[in-house]
Amino acid sequence: MAQREPGQAQELALAAGSGGLQENVQGRKPELFRDDDDDSCSDYGSHDKYGSILGRIVPDRNALFPDTFQTNHLLFYERFKAYQDYILADCKASEVKEFTAEYLEKVLEPSGWQAIWRTNVFEVLVEVADVEYVALKAVVQLSEPYLCDSHVSTFTLECMQELLQLKEHRLPLQELWVVFDDSGEFDQTALAIEHVRFFYQHIWRSWDEEDEDDFDYFVRCVEPRLRLHYDILEDRVPSGLIADYHSLLSQCEALYRKFLNVRSGISSSDSDSEAENVSMVEGLKLYDEMEHLKQKLKLIENPLLRYVFGYQKHTGLQAKGSRPMGTKITHVVASTIMANLLQSLLRDKLCPETCGEELEIQFHSDPLTAVNACYEGDTVIICPGHYIVDGMFCITDSIALEGYGLPDDIVIEKRGKGDNFVDCTGENIRISNLKLVQHDGVEGILSVHHGKTTLENCVLQCETTGVTVRTSAELLMKNSDLYGAKGAGVEIYPGSSCTLLGNGIHHCKEGILIKDFLDEQYDIAKITMVNNVIHNNEGYGVVLVKPTASSAVKHIAAKTSEGNTQTIQSNSETKHEDDLGHEELRECATDELELHGQAVISEQTEGNYEIANELAARSVKKRQMLKKRLSELGITQADDNLMSQEMFVSIVGNQFKRNGKGSFGTFLF
Repeated sequence: MAQREPGQAQELALAAGSGGLQENVQGRKPELFRDDDDDSCSDYGSHDKYGSILGRIVPDRNALFPDTFQTNHLLFYERFKAYQDYILADCKASEVKEFTAEYLEKVLEPSGWQAIWRTNVFEVLVEVADVEYVALKAVVQLSEPYLCDSHVSTFTLECMQELLQLKEHRLPLQELWVVFDDSGEFDQTALAIEHVRFFYQHIWRSWDEEDEDDFDYFVRCVEPRLRLHYDILEDRVPSGLIADYHSLLSQCEALYRKFLNVRSGISSSDSDSEAENVSMVEGLKLYDEMEHLKQKLKLIENPLLRYVFGYQKHTGLQAKGSRPMGTKITHVVASTIMANLLQSLLRDKLCPETCGEELEIQFHSDPLTAVNACYEGDTVIICPGHYIVDGMFCITDSIALEGYGLPDDIVIEKRGKGDNFVDCTGENIRISNLKLVQHDGVEGILSVHHGKTTLENCVLQCETTGVTVRTSAELLMKNSDLYGAKGAGVEIYPGSSCTLLGNGIHHCKEGILIKDFLDEQYDIAKITMVNNVIHNNEGYGVVLVKPTASSAVKHIAAKTSEGNTQTIQSNSETKHEDDLGHEELRECATDELELHGQAVISEQTEGNYEIANELAARSVKKRQMLKKRLSELGITQADDNLMSQEMFVSIVGNQFKRNGKGSFGTFLF
């Protein structure tokens, strides 16, 4: 058990839970910052009587009830410090109750305080006569005068006394809310009970005590679950992922109860009967199912893995398809439109001679309304203006969304909280000449879940992640400017296809993040990077996230990469000809020569070479794994072409400037 100095008794609860309350209206110094020679440290309570540093909660249902301490607003670091430094320390899961009891014994007032006993049915005022620390219970009696408020029916004094007698007057501490006292004497008691209540509501799991204690419980379970709880509170987790997490928790709890029942039936039986054997098999099956769910929970709880693997679900909306009559409509969005703008619009976009057929036109004042009205093949033309939308764009059909003018003149700004800004699931979506401004998003400014999305000549002002290309999706991003992401500017998932041509990606945490994992479940991503300028990012220009490779594989890969780098570059350029055409390749090569010069290897070329070297090393590993799998299947011939297993189709003419950690980095997990 963790060793604590006797003089810490008075400090524990306030130091653990009042970090954000260091100053009160009277200017009193909190307990955490008192002088070490303060004699009152060895006693309970705050007997200096300077007044409470905690707020109060006024009851909104029954005015007769007294106020309670406000302790449910503690910040992450306050709870973190409480559990790490004062309550749990380095205990194992099996020692949690023991450590908690020791903490309570040092900081809790043993008697003489009032509390409101709250259940789902009623609230009643009680007075605490004693505390049973090991059992985490308080011995109580009804306060005088008798105060009770029931949500269902009236509980008389006699009914409540009978109920307390059945419970032997012992109530769980987490069901008690300490009555407010402005003397400060019961601040520590209120905070200590809050920490216990929060722990058993949000952190503790029924099966924790049975898990192996490879390292201390706080690091293994408490910290990740606490971080997840506050990430959810602060809208940093997608709503779908939150729903999945709670669903997994419920399923795991149900399985654990079944498992306990089966195990209890086996242990109570001494016979080696067929029924017991069946129970053993059932128990093992339940255990395996439960372990599978627990692994999923850990994946969501771990902030790093939650970020690396991401959330692969989307809105689930179905495409509308074509209109019943087969017609296609052009939607024009304008808050107000001047005559000269209308004339230009008619001449450039809406004349039958321009489009070759008679057009049906609908006018809208809001771009979100226009997109929601679209069917397969429709076009949305957005006139210059500043549009503020509260919802998210769910583009499920193949439509074109284009601004009429320069991107800085057609601004679509998201207000209000939500998971996404633009979700793309259509087979062939085109977005051009727009400026998207994101606020308060949980996920990126634009996510491509399915199909192909083309983003051209756009400006993306991000706040969280920038553009995300999910598994099996395809993105072509051309001549666009992306900045401001607190995560990566572009996130590329396994099994996706991403082509980046002539973009600026800057002032993000990372420029481009490539997730290269789950080899057995997904193919590698296919990526083309040509003439992009990746600069002024906090971390790397390009980051490759992948599992830790063995040292032997790394050694072989590193040696082979020296001889294969040039081959990759050559092959990649050849492959890219089909996609870009000879003209664009010639332009790329010309630009590259102009930028790099004849004899100088500058930062941008070093970045390209770094990526190529890493890809060569990765290719060797991929090739070895493929050969092994083919050999196991009895197939003796394998494709030795490096590019057949390489994620980059082409790396040409990219510039890497002033990125905080360099041009290219690898993150191993």
